[in-house]
Amino acid sequence: MDFDTQVKLAIYKHFAATGNAPSPGDVATSIAENVESVLESYQRLRAQRLLALEADGASIRMAPPFSGVPTQHIVEADGTRYFANCAWDALGIPAALHKAATVHSQCAQSGEPLHLQVDLQGPQPPDWLFHCLVPAAKWWDDIVFT
Repeated sequence: MDFDTQVKLAIYKHFAATGNAPSPGDVATSIAENVESVLESYQRLRAQRLLALEADGASIRMAPPFSGVPTQHIVEADGTRYFANCAWDALGIPAALHKAATVHSQCAQSGEPLHLQVDLQGPQPPDWLFHCLVPAAKWWDDIVFT
């Protein structure tokens, strides 16, 4: 397995286990490497659109579908809370974890709380609609805004 794949898997394993972004030191320890090599890998993963980093280049903002920062999209699965980057990623977290979950969010227009049960076959039918203002092909043009 190549080094960047090891780093990516360590990031995702940490998110899955804790609900939080790992530090570069956490990743380095988990794969028995040095922090400098991990930070170099972060840049390559960012270039492949597999990570979005904070301005410091060391803090993970996004490892889709997981968010490294608090958002309005909260996914609860097996007692762990995860932040999703967007409503779409909130559906991706249960899929990535292979677990049933509850998604808590709110309507961007009205502020109304939204709750959605997601089982292993997908989300239960809600009485509301999910709408993306930005087409999926354009999401990475400004991934934080999207």
